[in-house]
Amino acid sequence: MERSLNIIYFAWVRERLGLDQERVALGDGIETIGDVLTMLADRGAGYAEIFSDIGKLRFALDQDYGVPGTAIESAQELAIFPPVTGG
Repeated sequence: MERSLNIIYFAWVRERLGLDQERVALGDGIETIGDVLTMLADRGAGYAEIFSDIGKLRFALDQDYGVPGTAIESAQELAIFPPVTGG
């Protein structure tokens, strides 16, 4: 059975990609958030530019904060967004 993940983009990530979200198939070897980011960066120049410095991004896997090394396991949703600042 093919695994897939719904990816939701926020703020400037969404604006640069021109997508609110997309569903992606997770091939063999895609086990962590970092693996997903590498897979996305390989899609082309627009993706590669956004994911070239993942230190500028934050991640939530099924609404729990994650880091590039966080395992995907059976997660259904990955949110990608810039750091949130407040005042």
